[in-house]
Amino acid sequence: HLDTERLPIRLALRSFLGLIFLFSLSTSALYFIYSAPGIVNEYVFMVQARGIQIRENMRNIGAQVLEQVVRGAYSLNGTDYSYDFNMSESDGPPTTYLPEGFTYLPSQVCPERLPSMKGRLEVNMTEVSLEEVERSLLEKDPTVTPGGYWKPKDCLPRWKVAILVPFRNRHEHLPILLRHLVPVLQKQRLQFAFYLIEQGGTEPFNRAMLFNVGYKEAMKDLDWDCLIFHDVDHLVENDRNYYGCTDMPRHFAVKLDKYYYMLPYYEFFGGVSGLTVKQFKQVNGFPNAFWGWGGEDDDLWNRLQYANHNVSRPRGELGRYKSIPHHHRGEAQFLGRYRLLRHSRERQRVDGLNNLNYSPLVSRRPLYTNITVTLSRKLAPIANY
Repeated sequence: HLDTERLPIRLALRSFLGLIFLFSLSTSALYFIYSAPGIVNEYVFMVQARGIQIRENMRNIGAQVLEQVVRGAYSLNGTDYSYDFNMSESDGPPTTYLPEGFTYLPSQVCPERLPSMKGRLEVNMTEVSLEEVERSLLEKDPTVTPGGYWKPKDCLPRWKVAILVPFRNRHEHLPILLRHLVPVLQKQRLQFAFYLIEQGGTEPFNRAMLFNVGYKEAMKDLDWDCLIFHDVDHLVENDRNYYGCTDMPRHFAVKLDKYYYMLPYYEFFGGVSGLTVKQFKQVNGFPNAFWGWGGEDDDLWNRLQYANHNVSRPRGELGRYKSIPHHHRGEAQFLGRYRLLRHSRERQRVDGLNNLNYSPLVSRRPLYTNITVTLSRKLAPIANY
């Protein structure tokens, strides 16, 4: 209860909180309008994320004003009135990682929470030559074999993970990714290899078909447990973002810096994601019909939902990524993606791993396997549905 002397404070507080409420509603409405799955391009993502960031800033300012007003109104004999002003979201209890000096036998399965996994990483986006990265990483650990294959020696790998990277004309990005990600996977004690699937020819970039090609070629080498679909320009900011096959399907790149570290929309499945081999086969892989930028991740999300799979995401700050700046124009958008997404369920059984034909050129580099393939629409004919 506030007396009449404090009535102006009460009215001011109500007015300010009302303003914040209206602002929150307006940005939420914009978010609803623009966040329907599969119909948002990158530019709208950024505008939307900026709007959400402003809303969160207003929310924090409102919390601070509320705290000052309430403390001033209810201060009794120098003792603050008991009120919970913590309005931040909780990330849950911290996960326990093994302590420094913890030992395990080479005959034991590698733990998932190793003392070598320290948390936040320094992200170095300085350009470097591929040859220099190869030399540096192989000097530190010569057990990396051609094709980028590696497995730990001090324990038995819990998971065998194939890292698939779709590629065209991003030669400045690749060495930065390898320099950053190879040591992270080694600290996580995963058995892994990198597959760079490079698109030749003049057709628009088909990220989805490249992933399907990468899967088929990778499975010729080893019986992998799971697949990581990894854009070449995404750098993980926390080595506790575990790339093992636990809790898949999994979306790793939850908070990207160019989207102001906010998820553009709930069904967003882009950047870095993972499926077990069994799950990928079950949903018939990615669709092959998406020529140009956008839509294929939304279609894969739909396929997973139809198969009753729930996508997991890393909690809190674990899912943060930085995006390497681009020096050239990006790929053209695929304007036909909206029509295809409306028929995801019907197309799933006829467009994917089961209608793909290709002729690859495979070579082994010191840190990755290069799969060059010229794509065209006739390589993935689609029957009527």
